[in-house]
Amino acid sequence: MTLATPGIHHVTSIVGDPQRDIDFYTTVLGLRLLKVTVNFDRPETYHLYFGDQHGTPGTILTTFPWPGDRQGTIGTGQITTTSFAIPEGSTGYWLERLMQHRVATHGPFRRFDEQVVRFQDPDGLVCELVSRPSETTTNVRNGTVEQTQAIIGFSGVTLASRQPERTAEVLTDLLGFRHMGESDRINRFVAGTSMLGSIVDLVVDAEGTQGTEGPGTVHHVAFRTRDDAEQLEWREQLIAAGMHVTEVRDRSYFKSIYFREPGGILFEIATDPPGFTLDEPLDQLATGIRLPPWYEDRRGEIEPGLKSIQLPSGITVP
Repeated sequence: MTLATPGIHHVTSIVGDPQRDIDFYTTVLGLRLLKVTVNFDRPETYHLYFGDQHGTPGTILTTFPWPGDRQGTIGTGQITTTSFAIPEGSTGYWLERLMQHRVATHGPFRRFDEQVVRFQDPDGLVCELVSRPSETTTNVRNGTVEQTQAIIGFSGVTLASRQPERTAEVLTDLLGFRHMGESDRINRFVAGTSMLGSIVDLVVDAEGTQGTEGPGTVHHVAFRTRDDAEQLEWREQLIAAGMHVTEVRDRSYFKSIYFREPGGILFEIATDPPGFTLDEPLDQLATGIRLPPWYEDRRGEIEPGLKSIQLPSGITVP
């Protein structure tokens, strides 16, 4: 191993209605809507980005709203849980907040000596709030959640691999994660030195049927890399290890390579730069639909096919 990721860059999930998605993650969870664009591989649908005030890697949740698609099922070969870190001592605040928004919760319970609350978003995605001290202060300022209680970013994700031993090898031998122990039949792996987006939990003996893709499931997890040059090193290293890796794909706000690890889960390696201020000033993020340059000449064709949504700014698009 010559490279090691510092942790999670973003998590991408599939959802149903885009307006319901925006309302939940901004109004209930208090994340900032960072970008409204289209799925670069399926431009007739939206791609929405949420995170902290600056869109810091390790805080970015992205969603593919696919209204009308058949509901997915959570199972093996998938990321089954997305966990957010909250400030230590804020669990009570979040339990009350979720109750006020009629979101059912499970817990709090303890895992790896951390306090955890589990819930589902409106599409059935399994989410957690994990209370932990962190050197990273919260940077969410959209006014719906008290600043001292707001989500910091990702704690991590939980994987249900069809081949957990081989998935563990990918995490440690290729991505540079360190095995930190086992609790309640979960193996924990940690990357880097930051508490932000550094944890991957792997189910020891995932049982049940294979998951199916659709609203209510996680599409992939992306891990961070420093820049374009390092990403090419990652690609060479992964190919040398026998992974089938895509070419570099330009996602405007970062560049990406993808591979499916032996347990069936889709992994991405994404660059930190250039970030979300590439085409909008920081104080005007998500105030309209942004298209990559190669789709601009199709704007008149693409926008009429998108469902009308109201953004947190009050602007209605398209």
